[in-house]
Parts: sequence; structure tokens; C-alpha cells
Amino acid sequence: MVTSQRRVGASGLLVSSTGLGCNNFGRAGTATETLDGTREVIDAALANGVTFLDTADMYGAVPGASESLMGEALQGRRDRVVLATKFGQERDMGYDFPAARGSRRYVRRAVEESLRRLRTDWIDLYQLHLPDPETPVEETIDALDDLVREGKVRYYGHSNFTGWQIAEAEFTARIRASGRFISAQNHYSLLARAAEREVLPAAVRYGLGVFPYFPLHNGLLTGKFTRDGGPAGSRIMSTRRHVWEDAPWDAIEKFRAFCEERDITMLQAAFGWLLANPVISSVIAGATSAAQVEANAAASEAWRPGADDLAVIDELFPLPDDPGARV
Repeated sequence: MVTSQRRVGASGLLVSSTGLGCNNFGRAGTATETLDGTREVIDAALANGVTFLDTADMYGAVPGASESLMGEALQGRRDRVVLATKFGQERDMGYDFPAARGSRRYVRRAVEESLRRLRTDWIDLYQLHLPDPETPVEETIDALDDLVREGKVRYYGHSNFTGWQIAEAEFTARIRASGRFISAQNHYSLLARAAEREVLPAAVRYGLGVFPYFPLHNGLLTGKFTRDGGPAGSRIMSTRRHVWEDAPWDAIEKFRAFCEERDITMLQAAFGWLLANPVISSVIAGATSAAQVEANAAASEAWRPGADDLAVIDELFPLPDDPGARV
């Protein structure tokens, strides 16, 4: 199985329609806590055409563990992947100075540390992990532009921006005739559709590609969980039990029946629904085993909903009320 390629917004960057979320690399208690486990998952990704790898400098049992393991596992095959990482979620990354997370000083230190851990000369997509209220966005853009000119970064994007922050960044770049963010990474799935109100329309308007994170809602949309429980060793049942307890099980059970009627899995339906929207560049899904990578890659190519399917899904998982519209 080789996954298809999609363009990231209006840029020239191509990524695999299934992305590999690397937040589990170096995570304590997982099969990918070790180099062998990490290498096994990356091997499976490349074998299945999953070439877009997304991590962050703070992922792992200790910050930087994910990047370090990836740097080792990718030796000799760096050119085969589109490597994305993020900066700016944690202020305390072990640096010996205080700085706002979007500031020129922080960005400079963060990128050098990521390049060192990843054992590479360049990062394909460098993303601001969270908006930084302490730093004008023009300072962050200028710092990122410098990295592009120096060849250390190919493109840059952001994560967790709201609609107005996407617009502000875009118009700041236009006014200054500078480079611009090409992507937005936000929480988005059938069970978390708030991004449809402002984030997705802003991305369409300004030519950004969208990367949904938690596209399977911590695994609830894989079909492995029921209202009676789920896999004992899963992250939900061990550390995020509230996700399972608060799940809308009536809707999920109807969704399971919807999938059975169409002879598809819940996993295939969750991927297909996301990828039916052209603004989605890649669905970033985490994995701790080769089997999970293979299943995700196959699911991304298995099914696309028609108009009637989308209408049924909208009824099962309606867009939540907009609290800002209440009086």
C-alpha cells in the first residue's frame, strides 16, 4: 500500500495523505520508548508510503527524546521523508535564558537544538506549536524567514491558531512583503469539529493546508472501544479514561452501524471523512506498532464519502453550538 500525495495549501510542498504522528517516540511505557521500537514504526511507515513525519521538540518522556530517536532511526534515509517538527509549547526546554517562545532568541536556540537532535541539516516544515501572546507575530515571521534564507528550514507553519490569529499572521506577512505560514495544525475529528467554524474557512481563504491532530480522537474512532471498555493497555484506558467516560456512545454506536452498512471500518470512515475535504493536506495519526501504521495507511485510501454519506455523518456528529453566538 502506497498512500497518495497531497499539496500543502498553496505551497509547493507535497506530503503523504497519511502522516505519522511521532509524539509516542520516547514516551515512557510504550513500545516506541526505545530506538528499536521507534525504528520499527518508521520502517513500516516508509514501507507503506507514509513519508510525512511530524514531531515536536518537547515530545518524549524528557523533552527532545522523540527528535533524538528519530534522528538516529532516519540515518541514511533522511531524504526519503518530509520531516516536520514544532517549537514553542514549553518555555522550560533546558535553555539557560528566559525568552518568549516566539521571540527571535528562542526560535534561534530551538531550531539549532532540533537540528542537532534530528541529526539533519534542514527541517522541511517548522511549526510554532502554540500562539505566543508575548511576541508580535512579525518578529516570529522574520526569525523564520531568516531560517528559510539560511537553508535550515524549507517551510513554516503554525499549530493551535484561531481563525483571527490565522488572518492576522497572513495580513502581517502581506503588509511586510515577507514569507508566510503555509499550514495550520489543529485539533479536528468527527468528535471535535469546532475547527470548522473559523479555522478551516480561514485556511481555505488564505491558502493554508490543514493537518488535523487527534484525528481518531485518542483512538475512540478506531472501532476498538465500546461503551463497555477498550484495550487494557491503551492510552485512553490507562491515562485518559475521561475520554472514554465522556464519549457520546449513542452517536458512536450509530456510526459503527453506518460503517457496517457500507462494509467499511470505523477507521476507514474517519480517515475518508477527513480526506474528502481538499483543505486537509495529511491526517496525522500516531502509532506505536508497525500494524497500526499499516492500518492507517490502508484506511486513508479505502473510502471517500458521497454527499448522502456526509449528510448522515453531519446528523450523527453535528457541529457544536457556537458559544460566542449566545446572548
